[in-house]
Amino acid sequence: MRTPTTGDDTLAVDVRGLRVVYGGFTAVHGIDLQVRQGELLALLGTNGAGKTSTLETLGGHRRPSAGDVRVLGKDPYRERRHLAGEVSAMLQQAGLADELTVTETLRMWQKLHAGRSGPADPLAVVDLDRHRDIQVKRLSGGERRRLDLALAISTGPSLLFLDEPTTGLDPASRERAWNVLRDLLDEGRSILLTTHYLEEAEALADRVAIMSGGTVVVSGTQAEVIAGYPARIRCVLPGGAGRELPRLTGRPTVLGDELNVLTHEPQADLDRLLDWARRQRVALGRLRVTEASLAEVFAAISRQEETR
Repeated sequence: MRTPTTGDDTLAVDVRGLRVVYGGFTAVHGIDLQVRQGELLALLGTNGAGKTSTLETLGGHRRPSAGDVRVLGKDPYRERRHLAGEVSAMLQQAGLADELTVTETLRMWQKLHAGRSGPADPLAVVDLDRHRDIQVKRLSGGERRRLDLALAISTGPSLLFLDEPTTGLDPASRERAWNVLRDLLDEGRSILLTTHYLEEAEALADRVAIMSGGTVVVSGTQAEVIAGYPARIRCVLPGGAGRELPRLTGRPTVLGDELNVLTHEPQADLDRLLDWARRQRVALGRLRVTEASLAEVFAAISRQEETR
């Protein structure tokens, strides 16, 4: 299994106390954020959470209002030219020239970063090799996203910022894009990715950070992020058994003949439920125990945001 490098001296991204203010509006409230070399950090959050403002600052497009930002050890705003090619970004709106062909677009991009090289054929990597002579304006939305990804990887960057990279892709193309990112990680590249697809974060991320209201609410490995949220025990009860349930540490609800238990002690509650079923001489149908998911954590944070 791939093991990201650890240690403060090997951070690809190191953000301390970042604030981003537009006029009287604070988009980012003093966040800390780190990306280790060789890992993928998924930055999650609802629209308006502050993800794009954070990425713009990391990419050197915006001066931070406060805080310290280091990208590959450099200030991305003051030393942006020194990071060109070494850091690559895939934004939601790339501003490509519609009249150019796919090949012409790639060549122009590579000329802007002379002296750097990535894959021998970036278009083949993203399955656009059959579209080489097609004008950009004739590409579908998903094909444009694949072209954006080809440009991002074409310079062989050490660090990639990917903003919603698989939006508009069909499931097969999304899986191919995931494989491209996995290959980059295997090569030791570092990736900061924003996505609204929680299954994408679950499939790819070494660590996740969830933003809400301009702050990082929770961050860590997926196991660490979901650790504070309850597991679920689900089963189908025999008729009427819901009225005779044992005492559980978790919170049981019964809808029809289906039992759902939210619990922080799944093993203890499962033991009690199985012991109860043996004593009652009843069978529990479709019994399953699942830990909390990233989707449940995200939904809980979103609900808290709505009530603020």
